[in-house]
Amino acid sequence: MAKAEKAIKTIGVLTSGGDAPGMNAAIRAVVRKALKNGLKVMGIDKGYQGLLNNEIRPMNAKDVSDSIQMGGTILKTARSEEFTTREGQENGAKILKEHGVDALVVIGGDGSYRGALALSHLGIGVIGIPGTIDLDIACTDYTIGFDTAINTAMEAIDKVRDTSSSHERCSIIEVMGRKAGYIALWCGISSGAEEILLPEKYDFDEQKIINHIVGIRKLGKTHFLIVNAEGVGHSVSMARRIEAATGMETRATILGYMQRGGSPTCKDRFYASVMGAMAADLLTKGVINRVICFKNGDFTDIDIDEALAMKKEIPEYYVEIAKDLVR
Repeated sequence: MAKAEKAIKTIGVLTSGGDAPGMNAAIRAVVRKALKNGLKVMGIDKGYQGLLNNEIRPMNAKDVSDSIQMGGTILKTARSEEFTTREGQENGAKILKEHGVDALVVIGGDGSYRGALALSHLGIGVIGIPGTIDLDIACTDYTIGFDTAINTAMEAIDKVRDTSSSHERCSIIEVMGRKAGYIALWCGISSGAEEILLPEKYDFDEQKIINHIVGIRKLGKTHFLIVNAEGVGHSVSMARRIEAATGMETRATILGYMQRGGSPTCKDRFYASVMGAMAADLLTKGVINRVICFKNGDFTDIDIDEALAMKKEIPEYYVEIAKDLVR
């Protein structure tokens, strides 16, 4: 376990990549636990791009008041092409050192962790907190924002299904997740979808979907729900092809960024708070270059290099369940 060469007195905190409900709970916990532990906290606005733009400010307990219930991130976020370069990373480390920042808490996904890892090689200790609605970080069974996102998507799917049933339609509902199918899988099973299309498993054989629709219509079913993952995509053109092949009115609904917003669930607030507090406690002890995880029912931390080397796959049993529960 890596230890800082000198006592950590000042830490920074930033959010990077896509925003996720619960990030504010994590920021709040980092700030307040660090202050209680006697550390100074610097907030960095707009992620790594804000770091390069010197958008750094001291934070106190009041700065995070009334934020735990808010969606998004009070520190804002942005993607930074410049920070993916060696020159940008060296400049970021230099700026942190100029502000007296000994270590940095990074709340985000795998891409954010890679930026943090680069800083660790340049003398800045880091702690990663998994913040992404996609649940695609291999080292952890939970990521901040996933619970809120799937509940938001599920409620939207239920509403679309109501009108789909009334009009006897086929509905294709596209959910977020980038190249990962976790949101689609969870929402598809929870919404009773007749088809769930996952980027990890989809074979692009639309004829099987068409045959399924035709088959269950013969059994008397009058509407049909497909939950489609963003990584598969093409929902609008797929709807046109299915309608042409089956004669069944087919509509596509892309839920989009609504899944990123909204007040975080209790689970996202609680888990994010624990993870943020753990990050502050690790840095207080001089422990650096770790990622906070929720694994096998408990919170823990692992080396950031190890975390980034891990791969994550959709559980095969969950896919079997999705298939076995549809008719």
